Amino acid sequence: MQSLKADSIVKVDHFEVVRCSSMYKITDHPFLIRFISLTIIDEVITGAPEINLQSRLYCSTISK
Repeated sequence: MQSLKADSIVKVDHFEVVRCSSMYKITDHPFLIRFISLTIIDEVITGAPEINLQSRLYCSTISK
């Protein structure tokens, strides 16, 4: 399994979704994703452009 990198988008195939039984967990969600030996992680795109939310908000207020 390859390493995950910050600021990259990946596609994940062949993983398990199981109920989280641990008392100590990162989120309050009852399920977790478990990578298994068949898990495939493929990088889809790197260096994707960032969306400037300020300009989108400005455009949406003008059109009203």
